[in-house]
Amino acid sequence: MKQKITAILMLFLLCLSIAGISYQESAPDQDFYLRPSIPVAAAAAPRSGQANPYPTLSVPTCITKLMDTYFIVDCYHDQIIYSDSLSRPLKEWRVMTDQISRGHTLASDGLVYLADDTENHSILVFEKAGSEFRLTQRFPEIGIRPHFVVYDENTALFYALSSMTGEIYVFERLTDSTQVVLKDIRRVDSLNGVYVRSFTILEDEIYFVSGNSSILRARLSDLEILEEYRVGAEIAGMIQMEKIEEDYYITVSTDLYGSQDYATILRTPDLHSLATGGYEDLYSLFIGGGTPYYIGYMDGHYYLTEHRIPRHSVWQFDVEGREIQNIKTVY
Repeated sequence: MKQKITAILMLFLLCLSIAGISYQESAPDQDFYLRPSIPVAAAAAPRSGQANPYPTLSVPTCITKLMDTYFIVDCYHDQIIYSDSLSRPLKEWRVMTDQISRGHTLASDGLVYLADDTENHSILVFEKAGSEFRLTQRFPEIGIRPHFVVYDENTALFYALSSMTGEIYVFERLTDSTQVVLKDIRRVDSLNGVYVRSFTILEDEIYFVSGNSSILRARLSDLEILEEYRVGAEIAGMIQMEKIEEDYYITVSTDLYGSQDYATILRTPDLHSLATGGYEDLYSLFIGGGTPYYIGYMDGHYYLTEHRIPRHSVWQFDVEGREIQNIKTVY
């Protein structure tokens, strides 16, 4: 009987060989293809590099520097723009892509660039070609309204947030390649149906500032919840948390009931104190009246995007100890 099974297996492998199909003991890359991307042929890829047609920004969400280039995600203009200098007027910036709908963030590992295409529920992959950028892959059906994408150097992975399903989509660039694959989908069940605008990776942990009146601290590898920090109703509509020295800076869009009258930026050294109002309100330092959004760091300064106030869309500031200094508008 054993000889018969062996003979059948050998015959099966011979048939595979004749058909041109190779056999492997295992397929280590198989789990990468959880959600196949749509490759974009070079001839069909939208061109980048044209001049920015807008003299102002419309709801900028992210400003970042990737390698030697500055980028702004100009959310309501449905574009990402780039420049070699922050001192250039906006109309001298170039357009990386205008083929997105309400995008929010952009991240890079130095070779490929990933952007969230929020209203199209997709993640876009770009490569740099000379002084321009080329769209090379598109990942559709990435949850609901992917809202935030980050490259983490410690794990050499990209993490993209589906803002309404409690899911993190984990992407990896294959070794010695520019091909990006979807490696994993991780979930926080309690955030399914809750609007979450961002997350913060601190070493091997991830923090979610959720619209569920709490901040969740979880293990990055599997999103197991480690701790929950409750917050008051007036700051429930949080946007982002940034760790600056020993303090947590948190931007807030609305209260629990969706009123933007409660938009603010605050800081606290202890997340446990948020539930009882143990935080400083920093809103007045940035004039106030608008909605602060994402905070980032580059070139030795911190940057804050804001909307609802004309001519106060991007701020630059420094932090020395616990003193905020040198606040100025960039755009």
